[in-house]
Amino acid sequence: MEPETMKMLAAGIAGGLGMLGPGIGLGLIGFGAMQALGRNPEARGPILTNMILIGALAEAIGIYALIVAILLGLVV
Repeated sequence: MEPETMKMLAAGIAGGLGMLGPGIGLGLIGFGAMQALGRNPEARGPILTNMILIGALAEAIGIYALIVAILLGLVV
């Protein structure tokens, strides 16, 4: 295969696998928060605050994977 093809394949795999983890993590965060709210609706404030904080950290990991994929696509 040509080097350009391999470069794009590597960028696609790095981006796809790198964003798979944060996607699953965000789903689990939402699932856990909804279960916690169902069990204890009075604790809505702290639960949502922690959910948003952890969601932002998971999104940051996805953004790092996107940056790595873009850099792999731009390398000679």
